[in-house]
Amino acid sequence: MAAAVAHATGRPLAFGLCLGSVLLWGATGPVFDYSETWQLVINTGTTIVTFLMVFLIQNTQNRDGAAIQAKLDELIRSGHAKNDFIGIEHLTEAEVEAFRARCAAAKKRKAANT
Repeated sequence: MAAAVAHATGRPLAFGLCLGSVLLWGATGPVFDYSETWQLVINTGTTIVTFLMVFLIQNTQNRDGAAIQAKLDELIRSGHAKNDFIGIEHLTEAEVEAFRARCAAAKKRKAANT
């Protein structure tokens, strides 16, 4: 779910919707006489969205970091990159961990053979 939301919120349409919401909020200021409630609406909305986005960004960074680390591990281990590692940043955390486990097992086998 986090990957789908991250993908959707990174699109130009999502930015356009947010910009439109802020412009709409600003335009309604005179109607609500720039009241405290009117200000509270935007403050609360942006705080909630920011709070949720922090966790979404962290999830994305964790997944991307693990995928990059697995790719680097494979390059270091073998000296030859395998095509299996292309695009693993789009996999689930469990699938990336499986790749990392394969790299660790290969490293142990190589160390045992030397």
